[in-house]
Amino acid sequence: MTSHEQPSLIKVITTDFIYNAKIPLILLVMVLISAMLVVITTYRTRLLTAERERLLLEKEALDIEWRNLILEENALSTHNRIERIASEKLKMQPVNPLQENIIIKKYF
Repeated sequence: MTSHEQPSLIKVITTDFIYNAKIPLILLVMVLISAMLVVITTYRTRLLTAERERLLLEKEALDIEWRNLILEENALSTHNRIERIASEKLKMQPVNPLQENIIIKKYF
């Protein structure tokens, strides 16, 4: 560099920061890292909130399906239905009281 050339302003500022302002430079880097971490944390929080909402909707749908299945189970297990299936599909009939035989076993 010749004596009549002026140094670049960017070079002067960079050199000044490196040699004389280490603490502000470190703080600047830490602030930038902190800002990036805030952005990343906010993004992940939004993703998790959306996932939670989706899971709550799925839970509600499963609860409704479970209630419907309980109602169906109760309807299918009623006594009248069992009697109807026994008489129609299995051709079972109620026992005539005259045809009943009662066996009593006595223990001595």
